[in-house]
Amino acid sequence: QVQLVDSGGGLVQPGGSLRLSCAASGRIFSINDMAWYRQAPGKERVLVAAITRGGSATYANSVKGRFTISRDNAKKTVYLEMNSLKPEDTAVYYCNAAMALSPLQRESAYWGQGTQVTVSS
Repeated sequence: QVQLVDSGGGLVQPGGSLRLSCAASGRIFSINDMAWYRQAPGKERVLVAAITRGGSATYANSVKGRFTISRDNAKKTVYLEMNSLKPEDTAVYYCNAAMALSPLQRESAYWGQGTQVTVSS
């Protein structure tokens, strides 16, 4: 069974740091773009950062300069390094990946189960 498992969330004080990880497992032919989204209570899920297979990254304006997305293609894993965290970063963070399970299959979007990040003193 193909799945994404994200982890690394927790409770951190303002100004602190966390590192999220998301690993893909199962019979996967290829992984293209990978990304992190977040959803705060009562709000829509929004894109935080994305990274291509070649390593080109884009960020939401709200996290530029504080968050860094990276990936290890051999490990089928994407990371989100979060620094200088603010209370408004509090949300459930979800990883997302465009994956094909065979050479004849088009890529589909897969989601992790989500990991809670709470920034509070």
